[in-house]
Amino acid sequence: MRLTLTLKATLLLGLTALISGAPARGQGIFHVVPTPNENFDNNLQAASASSPTDIWAVGQCTIHYNGTSWTAYPAPMINGNNTSFLGGVVDISPTLAWAAGTVNIGLSNPGQVIEQWNGTAWSVYPGPTFGAGDDPNIFGMAFTSADDIWAVGDILEDGGEILTGLFEHWDGTQWSYTTGGPGVAILSNASADAPDDAWAVGYNAEVIDGYTTLAMHWNGSTWESVSTPNVGGGSNYLNGVLALAPDNVWAVGYSTPEPPPQSTATLTLIEHYNGTSWSVIPSPNVGPANSYQSNRLFGITANSPTDIYAFGSYFASNGSGHQMTLLLHWNGVKWAIIPSPNPTKGGFLSDILWAGVVPSPGDVWIFGDEDEAPNEDTLAINTTKGD
Repeated sequence: MRLTLTLKATLLLGLTALISGAPARGQGIFHVVPTPNENFDNNLQAASASSPTDIWAVGQCTIHYNGTSWTAYPAPMINGNNTSFLGGVVDISPTLAWAAGTVNIGLSNPGQVIEQWNGTAWSVYPGPTFGAGDDPNIFGMAFTSADDIWAVGDILEDGGEILTGLFEHWDGTQWSYTTGGPGVAILSNASADAPDDAWAVGYNAEVIDGYTTLAMHWNGSTWESVSTPNVGGGSNYLNGVLALAPDNVWAVGYSTPEPPPQSTATLTLIEHYNGTSWSVIPSPNVGPANSYQSNRLFGITANSPTDIYAFGSYFASNGSGHQMTLLLHWNGVKWAIIPSPNPTKGGFLSDILWAGVVPSPGDVWIFGDEDEAPNEDTLAINTTKGD
């Protein structure tokens, strides 16, 4: 199942330190925007927009923004009960969008689902034909046009004997698929800036003492593995990717300094591709630094190459389990932690950011969820430069 579903149960308890301070020059202030909740659990894991008045955010529900307000729309097989989710969405126009994910989690017939929006309703769309006993899962999507859409994830083949990366493609006529990746490949998300330049990132679970970063590149004809660095002696994950140009690609995730079963910190991980190789870019963490420090990044979006946002969550250090939103900003020189709201009410704080989109310059939307016990509610924050 998708990393985003399992993380909520396994994230290490980290530190308490609420982020405060004034925004940097040119950087907007994020505000919580009211969003509907259709199901019992309503987290938002992916987002896409064709314009500022046509935005989709999906996860265990699907909600749409028309430029004025958000509206929930039912999606087949997405029930908001932790047995299904939409991990990716691409918004082509007000009358055409695609979403994909995994359904029947934990049941006897798990597998993927692909859905299409026709301007009125979501409906299930036929995907590729897989072999008997195969278990495909989709965790992210990317596109360059209506006839060039990718969905990525993983697939269990040969009756569960082989786990490898899954790449599905829409060419305007039908969905097809291919598999690949080094070792036990799990792909968390994808981004594309041209038909012959797409990236998928995730992690490799082949190593004994943890996980290692994974990046796959599409060159227009094949998907190929590209070496990525790892830090510390523990696990390294890449959860989000953003391809701005062939020589400017960002990936975000987290790392642990020591392998299990050591009690160790969890730290932000940001990597950059310059057209030749990937390198680690220093990124900040909410502190202080100790074995309970827990900072993780799940997604990334951008206004421009010098105005980028990475986001996720961090945990309180007192063992309470309180979780708060984490928002980082790149100004072209360095990454810095910036203020982000935590709207959960009541005695238990649990806010997290999963996905983001910029439908027009300066109009930044970031999505996630807040646990308003007993329900899990949608969370959307927005800033327009000048706020």
